[in-house]
Amino acid sequence: MMLDLADRRADLTPRRPALHWRGRWSTYADLDERATRTAAYLAELGVQTGDRVAILAHNHPAHLDLFLATAKLGFVYAPFNTRLAPPELRAYAAQLRPTVLLHDGTHAEQAAAIGGARVSLDEHEAHMGSGGDASGRAVAEAPPLTPESIQMILPTGGTTGLPKGAMLPYRQGVYNAINTVMSWGLRDDDCVIQATPCFHAAMNAFTVPLWHVGARVVLQHTFDPGEYLRLVEEQRCTVMFLVPTMFQMLIEHPDWDRADLSSVRWVIYGGASSPDRIRRALADRGFVLRQGYGLTEAGVNCFSITEEDARERPHSVGKPMLHERAVIRRPDGSPCEPGEVGELTLAGPHVFAGYFERPDATAEVLRDGWLWTGDLATVDADGFFELKGRRKELFVSGGENVFPAEVEAAIAEHPDVSECAVVGVPDERWGEVGLAVVVARAGATLTQDDLRSHLAGRLARFKVPKHFDFPAALPKSGAGKILKLDIRQAFEARHVQKEEA
Repeated sequence: MMLDLADRRADLTPRRPALHWRGRWSTYADLDERATRTAAYLAELGVQTGDRVAILAHNHPAHLDLFLATAKLGFVYAPFNTRLAPPELRAYAAQLRPTVLLHDGTHAEQAAAIGGARVSLDEHEAHMGSGGDASGRAVAEAPPLTPESIQMILPTGGTTGLPKGAMLPYRQGVYNAINTVMSWGLRDDDCVIQATPCFHAAMNAFTVPLWHVGARVVLQHTFDPGEYLRLVEEQRCTVMFLVPTMFQMLIEHPDWDRADLSSVRWVIYGGASSPDRIRRALADRGFVLRQGYGLTEAGVNCFSITEEDARERPHSVGKPMLHERAVIRRPDGSPCEPGEVGELTLAGPHVFAGYFERPDATAEVLRDGWLWTGDLATVDADGFFELKGRRKELFVSGGENVFPAEVEAAIAEHPDVSECAVVGVPDERWGEVGLAVVVARAGATLTQDDLRSHLAGRLARFKVPKHFDFPAALPKSGAGKILKLDIRQAFEARHVQKEEA
């Protein structure tokens, strides 16, 4: 099995453009050179096979340098979520124990608070531009890797809100690429903009598969809808992949109606449900929006759907990819009947190896060769799958997982809070946002501004609820359990009444 992607592509298509960054294209030979230099200087810093090398930065070629350098030195690429609050970053770093942390200027303070060996991206770029032999120790001492060796540890959600580290072996990356290229019909003349954060598994959605086939990737530092549209025009991009929140910002931009999108072959979204108005806006431009589905633990691409089927079944994710099996199951593991809601389970060589040093969490989701995703779904008689929701209480806001228990714990730290509950409620821009229902202590007065100020610095901004209610008591069952479904339904009923009024 091929492990060193940079080396093989540099051999096959050395002069072909591979990565566009801030006005300049790098070839596949350039990427291999950068990866080799990255491995060489990390070796000089003492990085060894199996060590974690972290990065805390917005999108930057350094993410891709690290990813491609893994096969040359044997370390593990471990990006950190830049949207986490400082306490969350420190806790995740303590769990992962990286040998070296790369960081950009924006996150220098957070990186310093984490501690340990650090390399700024300015220093990293200085290494990339240095002269002399780039091979050194990294090439002379080839690491002892196998398809099951861990290449990446990506942050994913946990029941307490602290990210778990999903371990992705080289085998996973290769088969995710094979599945994606063959099931979606990617070509060597395709081009996509990597606008979603590199610390997400979304980098596996298109960047890695397209590099397997020798195509082009445009890297955007942070998502800007105007720049995105300009890049589509200038670079003749063929695929548009964004989360619904990004698509919403795109269609609201003043350049949307006049942007030249004639090079785009098809459009796909993932990360959350897509409002119908996004679908309609894209249809007005001649596009059928395809729904993607994946999770960090499985590729990230798990299903494919043709444009014709997406038109007929707009809420379906399609059918499992080539090297994959998918079964909807009841809690006892038995398969569901067509149309019956159950938990989606997946199997195949694209499934992850488990959570870093979390055997109990791994055992919960990997059972008898199947990944239990925690997502509820159905499959119809023709084999088309449709997602129905999440088994647990987490909700997705702008493509980011939010765990109510974590938010509730942070709210409960306020001295005037008696009890609280947090649920996800629909939102046109973000897909879902938080609703916090908070009961104040006797004699105290609370406002949403009080709680927002209290949560600032404790939680990442996307976790702070958008809506706050302050009832005298929370709805509860006879056993004293908070009835969160009642809370959500009451909120939705109020908003329906407002829209009808």
